[in-house]
Amino acid sequence: MRRSWIGLVLAASLAFSGCSKPSADKVGGERMTSTDEMQSRDGPTIDVEKHPGKGLFLENCAACHNGGVPKAPQQVWLEMMSPDAILASINGGIMSQQAAKLSPVQRLQIAEYLTRTSLADYKAPAPPASCDAQHARFDTGSLPAKTGWGHDNNRFVSAQQAGLTKEQVPQLKLKWAFAYPKALRARSQPSIGWGAVFVGSQDGTVYAFDLETGCMRWSFRASAEVRTAVVLDLTTKRLYFGDVLARMYALDAMTGKLVWKAKIDDHSNATITGTPTIGGGQLFVPVSSLEVTAAADPNYACCTFRGSVVAIDAKSGSVNWRHYSVTAPGVRHGKTKAGTDIIGPSGAPIWNSPTFDATTNRVYFGSGENYSSPADGNSDAVFAVNAKTGKRIWKSQLTKGDAWNVGCMIGNDNCPKEHGPDLDVAASVLLVPIGGGKTMIVAGQKSADVFGLDPDTGKPVWKTTLGHGGTQGGVHFGMAAQGRLVYVPINDMEDTNDGRVYNAKLRGAGLHAIDGATGRVFWKSLADNVCGKKANCDPGISSAVTALTGFVFAGHLDGRFRAYDSRTGKPIWTVDTTLPVKTISGSTARGGGMSGPGAAVANGHVVVNSGYGLYNHMPGNLLMIFTPGGK
Repeated sequence: MRRSWIGLVLAASLAFSGCSKPSADKVGGERMTSTDEMQSRDGPTIDVEKHPGKGLFLENCAACHNGGVPKAPQQVWLEMMSPDAILASINGGIMSQQAAKLSPVQRLQIAEYLTRTSLADYKAPAPPASCDAQHARFDTGSLPAKTGWGHDNNRFVSAQQAGLTKEQVPQLKLKWAFAYPKALRARSQPSIGWGAVFVGSQDGTVYAFDLETGCMRWSFRASAEVRTAVVLDLTTKRLYFGDVLARMYALDAMTGKLVWKAKIDDHSNATITGTPTIGGGQLFVPVSSLEVTAAADPNYACCTFRGSVVAIDAKSGSVNWRHYSVTAPGVRHGKTKAGTDIIGPSGAPIWNSPTFDATTNRVYFGSGENYSSPADGNSDAVFAVNAKTGKRIWKSQLTKGDAWNVGCMIGNDNCPKEHGPDLDVAASVLLVPIGGGKTMIVAGQKSADVFGLDPDTGKPVWKTTLGHGGTQGGVHFGMAAQGRLVYVPINDMEDTNDGRVYNAKLRGAGLHAIDGATGRVFWKSLADNVCGKKANCDPGISSAVTALTGFVFAGHLDGRFRAYDSRTGKPIWTVDTTLPVKTISGSTARGGGMSGPGAAVANGHVVVNSGYGLYNHMPGNLLMIFTPGGK
């Protein structure tokens, strides 16, 4: 893989990282040498150091996009956008005035530099086939259920909603598939309702597909990648979602027309990666950032972002309240050896979908690590806030002293003195009924620890450890619960490219079932390793799991999509989503590592994404729909 400027500048420092080859009972130990290693690229890339677009960007764009203007997206976000979106912004969009003095060739060169791709023959992808009059109609009698991200984070689908029994699972076959154009990842949770599938994509297009045939009823282009779920509002027939530039959208579900659009956070690195949750007429929007990556540049003053949950009026998009995880802005605490400011505390991003409890009118959510020193009491914590006012009720910190950024992976002076361990409360917390009218908050962490917390006080009741955890270990995107039975996916990558070494004997990659009342383990189903020498392949479960009556769907980082027996934990059905399949456009495409969203299930259809070309995972661009017999 091509090494960027940061790999060239810091190569010498890696020689002093102290990393050595681990013994047979240890895993990991390798360091990342460049932030470019985090993202897959489609085909050969340009020589970014010699490309004329670099100088043009530095001269015309960098002053704003690398910290000069708070609202201007950082360069790392621009590099994740599609070429036509960048060119549209430069040629006739929001950046047209700033680019007025640039020639068409120079504008193209800037887009090439940012996307790392030659655009001489680039053509924007053609849209999928539109539906005929019969299939374009929405079935208003086929109502969306209030399950999954955005509604109920327990991710349990009833037998009535699913229309699928455990006995039918082994009969599942591919009904149709869609290849996201020019994409290397598929990170938006599909949603099913009104006879349609709604889903976002890497280039920012949100689609409404006919559930039965896959034809397109409408599409809408957001400003940038949509990785949240598309949340369906049964009452208003609206859709809500966020993009990676921290913009929220409301669309008319029947037409795809924009109702409102709102910028949720003005920090240049802010993003919405967790799905907004709807409840009581409000949307509770989690705000995260990629400032953790910007710190890979030793000249970047780290850090000023603070995570938050923002409550906005679902009708208008106006802000009702904002609750910051880190309660006060950071202050300067000194300078690095490179002479840049150390600003903190910072970080504690919220990248999980908040959990709304209508009974108590509370919102619960978890935070990630601090980005800079000093680590404070708000990182790696679970919060309870009043849904009406945003006032904090309690906070329970699960790991103390966790400050970390990507500078630690590479080995530069922006790495905080705490040096991690980067153990976010990454997945949505669950409200689990435990009998007698009582509930337990169940929270999973990247440490591979699962906690039961008292919902009134936040105090830990129990703790269960299911693996060795780590930077890309433990619980990632979502647990599921049926009653008090909680399904916990564990990732536990063998090598997270951060120089750390893990005890292989403790590795818990796979699916686990525990008691939400006590934390007692019912069964463990550790994933077998079928990766061999396949690049960016790992058997763990990073994506959210989905529970149904008698079985659980789970997508693995190696591309396997499996159904597990809920009583024994044994796999009862497996499909390899990395194999090539024919799509509705007639082209052949394939999936990749499965991370982020899990399966959506309704009306006998199982809808799932495959492909996650980021952070050393296999790229892919498939939306796949399975039904019994493929009919």
